[in-house]
Amino acid sequence: MQLRLIAATLVILASAARAHPTLEQPAGVAGKSYKAVFRIAHGCGASPTREIEVDIPSGVRGARPMPKPGWQLVAERAQLQSPYTSHGRRVTEDTVRVRWTARSVDDMLPNAHYDEFVIMVVLPDLPGPVYWPLRQVCEQGRTDWVNVPLLGRESSSVKDPAPLLQVMPQARPTMSPAHSSGAIHAPAAP
Repeated sequence: MQLRLIAATLVILASAARAHPTLEQPAGVAGKSYKAVFRIAHGCGASPTREIEVDIPSGVRGARPMPKPGWQLVAERAQLQSPYTSHGRRVTEDTVRVRWTARSVDDMLPNAHYDEFVIMVVLPDLPGPVYWPLRQVCEQGRTDWVNVPLLGRESSSVKDPAPLLQVMPQARPTMSPAHSSGAIHAPAAP
């Protein structure tokens, strides 16, 4: 009996740990395109989700959100403190926040269901953790998933953690020693 109680408690704790919004792919490559898929697994208590709002982290560029049927999409833009160049043109303004709002009660995400909200971006050039503040507004209540753990701590150490993406360094091309020396090798005789 006690073993069943412990197992049930572990299942509940594991479910709670997974209940916060997460990214489908927890890692991306510095300076490369990344498809940020935010997974929403529940509402606020029993209340359905009516709005998802995501702040674009500093250094993330060119955010292009995916429209969702039944949801109004708003991409807020702002002047950049540090403009950048993309495809030969200087970019001085970029998307800083994306908001999806259900058009009707029938379009809201029920608490018992799961959905995904998608934004294409270019990741920062430097590797490291990138946190995505996300606000989930429900028909009744809201949760601001915006908290960031102290350096070196896990996301589970804070209440309502922001979704985390690990930006990895770009892989360096490798060459075999024979090719890197510039020597030309004749094929082996049969």
